Amino acid sequence: MAQPGDGTTHAPARRHPSPALLALVIAVGVVALQALLVPLFSAPAAHIEPRDLPVVVAGPAPAAEGLAARLESARPGAFDVTTVPDAVAADEALRDRAAYAAFVVGPDGLALHTAPAASPTVATLLTQASAQLNGGQAPRVVEVVPLDPDDPRGTGFASGFLPLAITSLLAGVAVFSVIRRRGPRLASLIGYAVLAGLASAAVLQFWLGVIPGDYLLNAAAIGLFTLAVAASVSGLAAVLGTPGAGLGALVIFLVGNALSGVAAAPQLLPQPWGEVGQWLPIGAGGTLLRSTAYFDGAGGGQAMWILAAYAIVGLVLVALGRASAGPATATPTSTAAERVGATV
Repeated sequence: MAQPGDGTTHAPARRHPSPALLALVIAVGVVALQALLVPLFSAPAAHIEPRDLPVVVAGPAPAAEGLAARLESARPGAFDVTTVPDAVAADEALRDRAAYAAFVVGPDGLALHTAPAASPTVATLLTQASAQLNGGQAPRVVEVVPLDPDDPRGTGFASGFLPLAITSLLAGVAVFSVIRRRGPRLASLIGYAVLAGLASAAVLQFWLGVIPGDYLLNAAAIGLFTLAVAASVSGLAAVLGTPGAGLGALVIFLVGNALSGVAAAPQLLPQPWGEVGQWLPIGAGGTLLRSTAYFDGAGGGQAMWILAAYAIVGLVLVALGRASAGPATATPTSTAAERVGATV
């Protein structure tokens, strides 16, 4: 044992913060986080209204142009209006996801053609607002792209999509935490995405019946979305450690879910946040799955490339990041040195 005066120096004892101070810091941190998250989720939902919402006006040129002018003057900035010659062209725009609804001027008066599958919230809002353009009388409504009969209000789609994001985030964290080597991590993430796509599409389509469409196309959309989320979180953790996983959860899940517009439409959210949400995985994933389920993939191109970018970057980060999530293994030399130090 070291004796006084033998030249041995002792490190000063580390002072630990008091439990009361730790409790205060935790409470302040959690309250600050709440102060940020509450408006993040509440503000978009409380200010839902059309903002540059794509709509079509169809009919003879004088009547269509007049109605388009009335729409733009009645709600400046609310609609992005395109005129087409007839109802056939208007319905084609709805099926291509180029517009959410069409106001069709015909010999029998005004008709509203809607695509509830694109957004049941938008269809409801426009149905209520169209009466003002028709002398106070509700116009005839034609559902060009209706929702699935087993999900008539579209709530099943939005509710069923959120668990995909939660489980994919957990899968990304688990892959980083449990699997130590890069190669098996990559294989696990890809395997998870394939299985998640096939299983989740089967549950949503064949069991719950909340989405129609081609099963394999839906499975591919879900698989790409789950890979984008899981790989991004796992990749950030591989590069930054545990803080990287927290950053992924904050940006991809908390912020991304609040701005996704899955339950409404990005054009109904305050801008630019509705557009920002479409560049995050949850917003892009919801758009892509709607496109594959109801529109044969139309309107899902941008969302597909966004998800692919997240997936590729995440996998690259996993391949380049740290190979072990656990503590470093002690070498024989360091272990021996610790034993010698303990006996001095």
